[in-house]
Amino acid sequence: MSMLSPKRTKFRKQQKGHTRGIAKGGNEVSFGDFGLQVTEPGYITARQLEAARVAISRSVKKLGKIYIRLFPDRPVTKKPAETRMGTGKGAVEFWVARVKPGRVIFEVEGVDITIAKEAFHRAHHKLPIKTHLISREPSL
Repeated sequence: MSMLSPKRTKFRKQQKGHTRGIAKGGNEVSFGDFGLQVTEPGYITARQLEAARVAISRSVKKLGKIYIRLFPDRPVTKKPAETRMGTGKGAVEFWVARVKPGRVIFEVEGVDITIAKEAFHRAHHKLPIKTHLISREPSL
């Protein structure tokens, strides 16, 4: 699987905006048994997401299934080095997913907690924000 990015968008470039508040949705384990939950706001690039996914899949191997609950849908632009001010906005360099505290970014199923813990610990090192492991709530 190559890096994630949208096939097409309505607009080529986006403004920065803010990452205030907590996650409105996607904040509980829905598909797997254990999830990796974000505890601070920030951006996760497509490359970081892919690196974390590879780290998880190496731990989980063929035993379990991995769910990616995030998609990098925001373009980030950069201007060339040593360019004077003005002359408009730079070209799109990479894609990011904006995350807020509470957002679940990965889920695994079919593995026990020790493997899930190890997998998410490895993935955590690939990401620029703090995360922790959560498990599915017992269904009533």
